[in-house]
Amino acid sequence: MNLLVEWECMVETPVEESLCTRIRRSEQALMAHHEAVLRGYGLTMTQYTVLLALSREGGMSGAQLARSCGVTQQSMSSVLTNMEGKGLIRREASPVHAKVQIATLTVEGQAVLDRAYQEVIILERALTGAFTPSEHAALCALLERATAVLTQQTRQATAPPAA
Repeated sequence: MNLLVEWECMVETPVEESLCTRIRRSEQALMAHHEAVLRGYGLTMTQYTVLLALSREGGMSGAQLARSCGVTQQSMSSVLTNMEGKGLIRREASPVHAKVQIATLTVEGQAVLDRAYQEVIILERALTGAFTPSEHAALCALLERATAVLTQQTRQATAPPAA
């Protein structure tokens, strides 16, 4: 298919039917739900993700948490300072690198995570229940494939031009 024909097909397709639009709407709906639930616990989505990561992985540096949450190290530094002020985490110098601080959950942080998780998991169960087991498996596989394409395209778009 030449580019002109491809462009004409894309222009004729209503934007609400494009895959990117559908993925974006799903992501927005998911985030809106999680943010509404987490607001009741005084958490942002990033803070919740930090609590989950620390619960699963144990102590982590700010750089590790930033990568895990998909934010910059500078943003994570602010998030961790806020969470430490709320008593959700504590930070101590790394035994390996004195300048690196390792964040760990406090008892209060684990308690808030446990309560919030009980509400967040309701959506996961509802989504799982909306599909047959084979549909669920197929949707997961399709989303993984879409994520791989999106990641690859992002890498290509951000790569320096060839000389």
